Amino acid sequence: MVRSYLRLALFALGLLLGVQVPGFIDDYAKRVEAHRLESEQSLSGFRDTAKRFFDGDLPRLVAHYRGSSDPVMQSDARSVGLLVERSALLERESLAMQGPWYRQVWHLATGADEQLLQETHAAYRYQVLLAPEAIAWGIACALFLAWVVESIVLLLALPFRRRERRVVSERQQPRMR
Repeated sequence: MVRSYLRLALFALGLLLGVQVPGFIDDYAKRVEAHRLESEQSLSGFRDTAKRFFDGDLPRLVAHYRGSSDPVMQSDARSVGLLVERSALLERESLAMQGPWYRQVWHLATGADEQLLQETHAAYRYQVLLAPEAIAWGIACALFLAWVVESIVLLLALPFRRRERRVVSERQQPRMR
């Protein structure tokens, strides 16, 4: 009976962990979009300057600033260059988070920006969404976790079962005197 309750508890744990996946994905996507919009706002004045003098090419504007003999312009070149790089990163992240769910999960698992992931994790509040995708994630994670733990327990118990069978079979063999 205890074993059945442990299985149920394990399944419930997997279910609760699984329903967190869509919420975390959504929070990450919202964080990326908020940073992207802020980045675009920060670059808007420089974009206007690049449009007027460099056909909208921000890297050429940054190169012009770097090539200047004025130390203030060179300092601004570093600042604007960092803003341009950050904007490009956020644009790539935003595009990655607009794909299908499986690509979003793969991106978060393999290629997401570490800083944004840490920010999202730090601000994430556990939630139980009752959306179809959350339910699907919950059931899938619950079944997977239950299967993995059950397999590990069975593998760990395997040497003991063989010994137990051997002892039982030795007891069943007639003794010769």
